[in-house]
Amino acid sequence: MTEESKDHGGRAAARRRRKPPRRRRAVAVAAWSAAGVVLLGGAGIGYFYFKFNGNLKTVDIDQALGTDRPQNVDNGSMDILVLGSDSRGGANGEYGQDDGGSARSDTAMIIHLYEGHEKASVVSIPRDTMISRPSCPTSGGKTDPGGQRTQFNEAFTVGGAACAVKTVEKMSGIRMDHYIEVDFTGFKKIIDNLGGVEVTTTKPIKDGASHLDLAAGTNKLDGEQALGLVRTRKSVGDGSDLGRIQLQQAFIKALIKQVKGIGVFDNPKKLLGIADSATKAITTDKALGDVKSLMGFAQGLQGIDAQDMQMITLPVTTDPRDPNRVAPLTKETKMVWDALLADRPIPAEATVNSSGDKSAAGSIVQ
Repeated sequence: MTEESKDHGGRAAARRRRKPPRRRRAVAVAAWSAAGVVLLGGAGIGYFYFKFNGNLKTVDIDQALGTDRPQNVDNGSMDILVLGSDSRGGANGEYGQDDGGSARSDTAMIIHLYEGHEKASVVSIPRDTMISRPSCPTSGGKTDPGGQRTQFNEAFTVGGAACAVKTVEKMSGIRMDHYIEVDFTGFKKIIDNLGGVEVTTTKPIKDGASHLDLAAGTNKLDGEQALGLVRTRKSVGDGSDLGRIQLQQAFIKALIKQVKGIGVFDNPKKLLGIADSATKAITTDKALGDVKSLMGFAQGLQGIDAQDMQMITLPVTTDPRDPNRVAPLTKETKMVWDALLADRPIPAEATVNSSGDKSAAGSIVQ
């Protein structure tokens, strides 16, 4: 860690490859799918409180991390860490060899809701970003010592949700108010219960690895096809994970636009299916771990449309020690964290030198 990043972390706290199997990449939009459902379906979930309250799974982040966290400053904004989980246990076994249920995550997004909750910024963190990981509590009461040079997505594998949150907070100096995790089996069911998602592609997309074959133009994707789209890499943009992130972000906006307009409240059967699949698919922090709390959270987000979201990838460049990894750009990354800490929009110059902004993948899906 550089002296500059240490200094930034101190000020922030005072203020408030092995290459994975291809299907592991599918979870990138899963959490946003749930967020879209929560965003619009929160009030409806309330009608089925007793049925769905038992579906939710929770993790007590506050208890796990204690006081070793940035200060919680109440300025009206809110920060949420959204992860995609891809354990191969249970229903997820069809996406690769069963790993005994060991949790892994290749997807991480920090959602910053500005004061008033009418606009949001979303910062995607590439899984292969090389970072300094803090020590983390692990299962059995043990502690992982962390390390000065580790891959970002290892935090979740090492210590689950608590370690992922702690790592993000140490990187950014921003306290995460909430945590939401979704697995990709749940993602498929959410999309299917929505009746599919309509996307328009400017070019054909054919990817043998994800079994996706879309013609240019308007396509209505079911859950399996949507899963294929968000894990597609080599067939779009520059073929990198950074390009895939931009494709996923474009799909997220298409999803939210559609959820806003399908009138699920006029269709009780559809709403029932969406609520059931969404509450089964997500794990939340303890504060959101019941339907009443989740409903209140969702109602506070209903004014946000796709055009109200600023989406970026954490400013990164090729890691100087490993061309298959990326490293944060110190100056630009600081600009991102400083903007969110001050509840300001992320300045355009923060991403001008970033490798994450150079893929054309996002322009393929409209």
